[in-house]
Amino acid sequence: MLRKVIIFSVCAGTSASFPSLYQSHQETIHRLAAPFIGVSAPEMRISAAQPVAFNPQEGSGRQVRLAADRAGHFSGEFRLNGHRVEGMIDTGATVVALNRSTARRIGISPAQMDFVQKVDTANGLARAALVTIDRLQIGRVSVDDVQAVVMDDSALSETLIGMNFLSRLGRYQVENGTLLMVQ
Repeated sequence: MLRKVIIFSVCAGTSASFPSLYQSHQETIHRLAAPFIGVSAPEMRISAAQPVAFNPQEGSGRQVRLAADRAGHFSGEFRLNGHRVEGMIDTGATVVALNRSTARRIGISPAQMDFVQKVDTANGLARAALVTIDRLQIGRVSVDDVQAVVMDDSALSETLIGMNFLSRLGRYQVENGTLLMVQ
């Protein structure tokens, strides 16, 4: 069991660091991937060298910007099942994580919280229940049927918005101390 936890932790850490690695080394990654996806490297360099300009005035799609706090974290007011919840974007979290009190407040009943899953957290191993959030929303950006884990209040003090939310967006990027989320 410990072997599985270690393998999961390594995979989660690696996948969490990939977006920032990709942002800073796009051209190199494209060049290395070219032989495997059947695209020549020169074509990929051209497309990678042409940045996609984002103009918030265009109104093309739903978007939200979050400014980093003093510690560099991106926190904001989310709506989970229609209820306001303060949350923090956590690219190191595979899934959305909330504590038992927040789960009850957003309408997840105790019967849905079967704490049989073991999860590896920054504070060590904890028990968690797998649940589904009907709708997770921040501003005009909204994702339905988001998997989440619920932990005891003592194991988790704040709501963490994990990669399973971000990965369902059209794109997200960090630039100049701001996180942009576009649907």
